[in-house]
Amino acid sequence: MGRPDPEEGQLPAPVKPPDGGWGWIVLFGCFVITGFSYAFPKAVSVYFKELMKDFHVGYSDTAWISSIMLAMLYGTGPVCSIMVNQFGCRPVMLIGGLLASAGMILASFTTNIIELYLTAGVLTGLGMALNFQPSLIMLGTYFDKRRPLANGLAAAGSPVFLSSLSPLGQVLLEKFGWRGGFLIMGGLLLNCCTCGAVMRPLDMGMKKKMGKAQDKYEAKEMLPIGGKSEEGISTTDGTKKGKKAKKKPKKGKKLLDFSIFSNRGFIIYTISKFILVLGLFVPPILLVNYAKDTGVPDTEAAFLLSIIGFIDIFARPACGMVAGLKWVRPHVAYLFSFSMLFNGLTDICSARASNYTGLVIFCVFFGISYGMVGALQFEVLMAIVGSQKFSSAIGLVLLIEAFAVLIGPPSAGRLVDALKNYEVIFYLAGSEVVLSALFLGVASYCCLNRGKKEPLPENNPSAAGGSDTEEAESDVQEAEEHSSDNHQPAHSTDNAVVVANEEANHVAEEQRGEGGGCPAGDGEVSARDGCNADQMVERDSF
Repeated sequence: MGRPDPEEGQLPAPVKPPDGGWGWIVLFGCFVITGFSYAFPKAVSVYFKELMKDFHVGYSDTAWISSIMLAMLYGTGPVCSIMVNQFGCRPVMLIGGLLASAGMILASFTTNIIELYLTAGVLTGLGMALNFQPSLIMLGTYFDKRRPLANGLAAAGSPVFLSSLSPLGQVLLEKFGWRGGFLIMGGLLLNCCTCGAVMRPLDMGMKKKMGKAQDKYEAKEMLPIGGKSEEGISTTDGTKKGKKAKKKPKKGKKLLDFSIFSNRGFIIYTISKFILVLGLFVPPILLVNYAKDTGVPDTEAAFLLSIIGFIDIFARPACGMVAGLKWVRPHVAYLFSFSMLFNGLTDICSARASNYTGLVIFCVFFGISYGMVGALQFEVLMAIVGSQKFSSAIGLVLLIEAFAVLIGPPSAGRLVDALKNYEVIFYLAGSEVVLSALFLGVASYCCLNRGKKEPLPENNPSAAGGSDTEEAESDVQEAEEHSSDNHQPAHSTDNAVVVANEEANHVAEEQRGEGGGCPAGDGEVSARDGCNADQMVERDSF
């Protein structure tokens, strides 16, 4: 049931991204998928009070629905990578859209909280995970020069959908109840299938066919003599088939490529991202309760999250544009480190905010820094591992982040219950984010100094997979061996055409009676003398 190479997550050879065209449609699909994946687990929280009344459970019990969704989104990363590498991005996204929709539709018919965990939590969470990761992979294959901007625009889907899905959920709850709201939300998630359908893989087959046809046409034009032209074409095709036969074992398909752990940059990124996630999501989760404890009214406290979302919408595309500048993009890892440092210092400085004005200022700066982190996190990973290994890398990174998501916010909540002090929590969360920023910046600087001679995967896409470099070296070695066996100086395509052209001139001279054969030599005739391979073998036999 496997797809051909162009349909798979790991392309057989680097393809030049179009940086536009159909890529803008892919970008819009990624924008929608990112919005659903990150905003939907938060948007379903508007139904929690009704669920508590119907099922007679507490708030912590209903909160597990969102937690399970996020755990599935992060924890199933390796499973998504395996499926993408085996079947391709488009089929996986179509299946994911159907699962996400089916989960919410089935949740509208549940009778207890456990069934909600299995439907809205596990099934919908798995469906969104099967959409989120392939969409980022396709975005990386369609954009190269404009990839930072594309990542920033796609990441903006999270705040846009969060600001729209929450009010929509409240309206649906008031008019149709939580069951009708879940049913309509399930219908909205079918749009993920539409986004998956537009994820058209870059076609390699047409390019290969056009190249082969062009080679045959050039050979026929340069070799007008019937028998020898066919012989030259068959020789060229035979040489190509022989090379392909030798190249095939090198392109073994890996369902999950663990060789990325040998990349120092990937290890540094993974460790810093784990530390980052421990404290990144804590402030927005505790912000509303923190504001209420300081005496801020409920409506104004809830408005603080809207401020963060509004600033975040503009911060992500703007940061993507800055990261795409020629003098910034080679140092995008340091820009990511700066954004994390900015976010951590914002948390620390806002720990003592005691009035509504101070909290509003915190929300503005937190929205800017949070948007910068969201726009750069996957761009840095693509730059480190390359587009060919990105499908495996993002799956493993999301799995590691899943543990941090399950550790960070719950631990912060327990500390709040024990200490009854939000100030300590903000200091702790900010310190974790600052630590991750310093680790990424210092470790990246040390590794870059050690490996200055190593080419960057971004500047040399083939270095990510390593296949093209090895194949080029094997082609050169094969050409040298072939030339030594036949006593010819070279066997490249261009030289073969030149030799064939001179052969045609030599035969024409023979037909005019100007020459009677090959000039005499010492047993080896060069290509300039116009002798073909058969004549050379006969001279060697004497």
